[in-house]
Amino acid sequence: MKFVKNLMLCAALAVGLVSAAQAEEKAYKIAIDASYPPFSYKNPQGKFVGIEIDLLDEIAKRQNFKYELVVMNFDGVIPGIVSGQIDGAIDGINMSDERKKIVDFSDPYFKSGLCIVTRKDDLRINKIEDIKDTKPGIKKGTYGMEFAEKNKDKYNLKLQYFTMTSDVVQAVKSKAVDFYMEDFPVISYAIKAGLENDLRIAVEDMYGSPTYGFAVKKGKNQELLKKFNEGLKEVKADGTYEKILNKYI
Repeated sequence: MKFVKNLMLCAALAVGLVSAAQAEEKAYKIAIDASYPPFSYKNPQGKFVGIEIDLLDEIAKRQNFKYELVVMNFDGVIPGIVSGQIDGAIDGINMSDERKKIVDFSDPYFKSGLCIVTRKDDLRINKIEDIKDTKPGIKKGTYGMEFAEKNKDKYNLKLQYFTMTSDVVQAVKSKAVDFYMEDFPVISYAIKAGLENDLRIAVEDMYGSPTYGFAVKKGKNQELLKKFNEGLKEVKADGTYEKILNKYI
């Protein structure tokens, strides 16, 4: 009987050890857009690359956590965090006051700036006042959408909504809309790299100087958030952060 009890105890301990090991091996589900160069995108070899990918990978190595990338349309990222579908996101998320009500942000990892983008041959818009009575293309869930909806009546804007960046860009090029709004480093990179030769930046930094932050559900995954912040401090302190930026920008 004693032998059986010992055997059962050993089995229970084994199960406990396996459970503990599984807990230690947990991979956080972290969302990216993957169509947002130079921050996250798929290269010709089919690998996800970019500033945010490299930064997350470096922080995860230093803070000893595993992660699984989850590719999502940008308008689904915040809902995905809130619903618990994903554990966090590093996806060019501007740290707006509205978003801070439902998610917790890390320390900022990049300072951005919203700008107005038009066709290269369209010279009608050169300052913010020029957008009055126009039809902008709006990518759902973005900081640009926040600006447009707040200023819709002020400038008499006729908003046209899109889910994908590629769709709103095509709408500008085909003259279906007059302009769209994009984070400055993203469109600047695309134009300089020759990816969007038909476009121009018409107005720079027209809605403050937003910053990007890693996001988790409010009050949840605080350990992951702490690890991200600690890792971010390390990569900034030893020059790794600058090396990552210089690789893409």
